[in-house]
Amino acid sequence: MMFPAGTAIRDGFGRALVDLAASNPDVVALVADLTEAIRMHWFAKAYPERFFQMGISENDMICTAAGLAISGKIPFAGTFATFATGLANLPVKIGVAYNGANVKIVTSHGGICVGADGATHQSIDDIALMRVIPGMTVLVPCDAVQAYKATFAAAAIRGPVYLRLGRIGSPVFTDDSDEFLPGKIRAVREGSDLAILSTGSMLGLALEAADRLALDGISARVLDVHTIKPLDEAAIVAAARDCGALVTVEEHSILGGLGSAVAECLCRTMPVPLETVAVPDRFGEGGEPAEILKKYGLTAAAVVEACGKALARVR
Repeated sequence: MMFPAGTAIRDGFGRALVDLAASNPDVVALVADLTEAIRMHWFAKAYPERFFQMGISENDMICTAAGLAISGKIPFAGTFATFATGLANLPVKIGVAYNGANVKIVTSHGGICVGADGATHQSIDDIALMRVIPGMTVLVPCDAVQAYKATFAAAAIRGPVYLRLGRIGSPVFTDDSDEFLPGKIRAVREGSDLAILSTGSMLGLALEAADRLALDGISARVLDVHTIKPLDEAAIVAAARDCGALVTVEEHSILGGLGSAVAECLCRTMPVPLETVAVPDRFGEGGEPAEILKKYGLTAAAVVEACGKALARVR
């Protein structure tokens, strides 16, 4: 399904959930008082008998979802990222993951672009918290089209899945013809001097940085890491071997996210210079998304600067 530029990533999920339910009667949805924010209102209208409004109680929602999964259903449980990974951390680990329950945890408001909601609703540690849970698949789509595809992929994966979605409108970088393969990095642009690996909505910054670097004769490979776990280590090793330097870009803390995952891979396989562009080790704050991204150093200029540092270490 095509979406116009500026569509929120979460909209892709909401539309996919309705279409998925039409072909799979086992799909059910639960939400913690955030029906429209998670884009489950379309599902609730189309399939009210398969929709469960759990109220402001993430723990109850996750435990109920685990029970539904064990009974044979495919539950999609939705809330804000910081609530799913913070308030409901123990039920996610024990109720879902420990039991291998086939629950799909879907969250909006991943990252710092949540407007005036501020630090209490921003989630900059959720990828770190979810990727350390045994058996958890972590998907971070880059746009609404990819989120649509990722929803179907999540339903097909047997076991717990964490699907991280953004709140604000986003450019569209994915075509209907682009295949979504969980666990496989998508090459968006070829390059030989260094590789830029992005996840989620940061793909736009990576591509803009690559354009700027090209003006200086630097060829940058751009990779879309839509699956943080399981990580496509083969593609990372190939990029390290071919390019000799890597830069990661993410709307997440510099600790524990994509940059950390790539560093863990490189130190075991092919150590090369690695620079990370991410949220500094501090809490977020309220503000317009563009202003917050600039303040926290998530800009194309920052990616270009990181690329310069990585190349300098090679030379």
